[in-house]
Amino acid sequence: MELLRENILDVLGAVMEPDLKKDIVTANLVELQKIEEGSVSLKVLVTNPALHARRRMQEAVEFNLKKKFGKELIVICEVMAMPAEAKAEQVQRKILPEVKNIVAIASGKGGVGKSTVTANLAGGLAKAGYRVGVVDADIYGPSMPTMFDVVKERPTMLDVEGKPMINPVVSYGIKLLSIGFFTEQDNAVVWRGPMASKALTQMFTDAYWGELDYLLIDLPPGTGDIHLSLVQTVPLDGAIVVSTPQEVALADARKGVNMFKLDTIKVPVIGMIENMAWFTPAELPENKYYIFGRDGAKNLASGMGVPFLGQIPLVQGVREAGDVGRPAVFQENTPISEAFEELVRKFVEQVNALKEN
Repeated sequence: MELLRENILDVLGAVMEPDLKKDIVTANLVELQKIEEGSVSLKVLVTNPALHARRRMQEAVEFNLKKKFGKELIVICEVMAMPAEAKAEQVQRKILPEVKNIVAIASGKGGVGKSTVTANLAGGLAKAGYRVGVVDADIYGPSMPTMFDVVKERPTMLDVEGKPMINPVVSYGIKLLSIGFFTEQDNAVVWRGPMASKALTQMFTDAYWGELDYLLIDLPPGTGDIHLSLVQTVPLDGAIVVSTPQEVALADARKGVNMFKLDTIKVPVIGMIENMAWFTPAELPENKYYIFGRDGAKNLASGMGVPFLGQIPLVQGVREAGDVGRPAVFQENTPISEAFEELVRKFVEQVNALKEN
């Protein structure tokens, strides 16, 4: 066989990228740099940056080329780890291919209302006509079944092209999956990190989400195994960080933003949301009491160069709406529903701006 570009690519079409389950030519991972008589130089990308994975790929490339073109062929093969952005695009084709935007909702610490914000953001998007799904990835404190009044519901199984898959529960037109559907409500979930990460992964890889405009992921508070497993499994389009204005919460929110900026993660921060920004009593609707401090998350977002999506006041009705399983955003013409609707508008605007850049 003659040492030509098309022949070389034809031979390399037999070399598989193990994580993507595709050959390296189809996956566009090969760059032929120089072809001379008796030698070929090329660069190959792989998803796994580990030395052993790169070495295996180098050996596979050399073996296949020398098998076809002769043992005397000089093969100079540089194997490099795929950039995070390119890896996300490749994985997107395999996991959740019909979901347009996948967004994680995070918080540095617990108790700042992250799940409440997620539920109302999902509700507001659905109310605006978008197709929405929510994954309750807060393994140790799942709250979405309560917030959407589906505590007693259980996902069914669905046959998709001969493969059994989990069919999410639907409430208010929103598709939901939560670890709370698979455990008893009053029992503590006592799992080590790898077990929790595996359960989370199955909610993406073994579930049929279908076509969605937005899939929101309610993460556990903090930074840990589950967050790392998520970014390694799911091609996130962005993340939101929720905080209250108080200094203790802001310190942890700063860590949350910095986590997504790490070179090993590199997920764009869509914006920051300030929850419990002020308290307004029903009998004094014009008054604002800044119980937890004023504009803390707003100022932090500005200081870190992160978009600020809005402030949500501390209102008793939000808590009551969550407890009865009907997110407050579904109320009509109330100050709190209008605040969430404005948040949804800014969120969509920011996601679209990210996609355009």
